[in-house]
Amino acid sequence: MPFELLSTGSVSSHPHNADAAESSDAHAAAHFHRWNQGLPKIKAVPLLKKVVAEFLGTFILIFTVLSTIIMNEQHDGVESLLGIATSAGLAVTILVLSLIHISGCHLNPAVSIAMTMFGHLPHGHLLPYITAQILGSIAASFSVKCIYHPVNPGIATIPNVGTTEAFFLEFITTFVLLFIITALATDPHAVKELIAVAVGAIIMMNALVAGPSTGASMNPARTLGPAIATGRYTQIWIYMVATPLGAVAGTGAYVAIKLYSVGPKKNVILEILGQIIKEVK
Repeated sequence: MPFELLSTGSVSSHPHNADAAESSDAHAAAHFHRWNQGLPKIKAVPLLKKVVAEFLGTFILIFTVLSTIIMNEQHDGVESLLGIATSAGLAVTILVLSLIHISGCHLNPAVSIAMTMFGHLPHGHLLPYITAQILGSIAASFSVKCIYHPVNPGIATIPNVGTTEAFFLEFITTFVLLFIITALATDPHAVKELIAVAVGAIIMMNALVAGPSTGASMNPARTLGPAIATGRYTQIWIYMVATPLGAVAGTGAYVAIKLYSVGPKKNVILEILGQIIKEVK
């Protein structure tokens, strides 16, 4: 799941040799999880391994989605919208199952931004994660461009509707995606075994909802890579702005529900707000 699944009890297998910066990041991530102690404990993974996992995971996801779109175009719609949505959903499901224990399987700058803002990802990890995700998308896009001749410009996400409608479609679909992710990954009462299936399903659902209108990006890296490969940047700002905002709003919405449900017994709300203010300063 797109979270650093760390708790206050997580330690490195070689604590005396651990990098000081990595230990600080792990401590910071654990501190913000005081309100959801139900998360599983995992050993700290070096940042380099996380970044490599994000790069490879994003590459696989984008390559799969773009290849499906091109096959659909080259073979007279054989895949259909349902096939493209299913391909994206299956790719996400498999990748979450494979990479959750390494990097949290973000594969999406919007997810990483939201997780950082709410303390689920150390601040020092944000830039490396986003860089790996964007580079993975660019690499996948150019790989597709080299393999398929000619590459269909339809792999780029360009709105087929008005600017306002496109903006809110991307905002809402990303909001829904992060609301579900946050609910499943942070609530100790959630059925953890179904996280990968649920996230894949929400990707598929959103693709069916917004695919014909905006391409159902929900992911700045998904948009930026193909845009660079094809040279098509039409209204790209929509995807760069609406998706991070939707991600932050979706995560914030569930956090608000969760905080309200646990009540003020230990001043949880004040504690977390205080930590956020300190981080901002």
